[in-house]
Amino acid sequence: MRIAIAGAGAMGSRFGLMLQQGGNEVLLIDGWAEHVQQIQEHGLRANYNGKEVVAHLPILLQSEVGESDQVDLIILFTKAMQLEKMLKDIQSLIKEDTEVLCLLNGIGHEDIIEKFVPMENIYIGNTMWTAGLEGPGQVKLFGDGSVELQNLGAGKEAAAKELARKLAESGLNAKFSDNIRYSIYRKACVNGTMNGLCTILDVNMAGLGKTTTAHKMVETIVNEFAKVAAFENIHLDIPEVIAHCESCFDPATIGMHYPSMYQDLIKNHRLTEIDYINGAISRKGRKYGIVTPYCDFLTELVHAKEDSLNVK
Repeated sequence: MRIAIAGAGAMGSRFGLMLQQGGNEVLLIDGWAEHVQQIQEHGLRANYNGKEVVAHLPILLQSEVGESDQVDLIILFTKAMQLEKMLKDIQSLIKEDTEVLCLLNGIGHEDIIEKFVPMENIYIGNTMWTAGLEGPGQVKLFGDGSVELQNLGAGKEAAAKELARKLAESGLNAKFSDNIRYSIYRKACVNGTMNGLCTILDVNMAGLGKTTTAHKMVETIVNEFAKVAAFENIHLDIPEVIAHCESCFDPATIGMHYPSMYQDLIKNHRLTEIDYINGAISRKGRKYGIVTPYCDFLTELVHAKEDSLNVK
């Protein structure tokens, strides 16, 4: 397949590397000029499960994408607040039959994607792979993960299953889901607990798990997510989701990882996706008449941290 990765940060780079290794023709697209230049000149440098790898992947600035560029599939991996601009910049890539898979963190991105892509060509999903951006053109990739995806268009289940099969051929452990919105909310609970709390406390996930208040904070945040999800006819198994979130504490698996929000704000002084994770629950809570004090406060704390670091 000819695949474009729109948003070639840590996770986009991981997928690009694995898909290229799986025999696909991959094009990376990003808006960070220094990152793009480093990959163009030196290749993508990756610490891949302890092994140093250099992958020579074509990459373009999103402003440089032109009519001559052609792909079968676009995988969206931007930050949530960058999604609409990316789609505007790469409109020339989106043909009548181009499939688009959204794997962003957060909730509700299909509302933006539908402005640019026919419903029958949109697939939404989530991933439990992890990755770290060490600097321009350099990533750290470790551990195992998975991908779940589902079609938005009616009657496109067979196409979604085929897409999952093609991704799985590159080792991405992809599978079709007939209830992806449940999975997205379940993943959002992981992001809604691990990302903001690790960022504010300046710890990795194992460090968060060592605190005496970790369980209470995770439990309370998951319950806020679950109450909002129930208004959208998504009924989370709360004890299972809490256990799933707390499995991130294990240092033998991914506990030593610093979540993407920490990497963005603390390490790279970049704006965060908090408004599309806990902030989304706050907004939906107000809409549905549900109080969400932990999500409200965590959103405010992360924004205050952005302000204190003078992040624009």
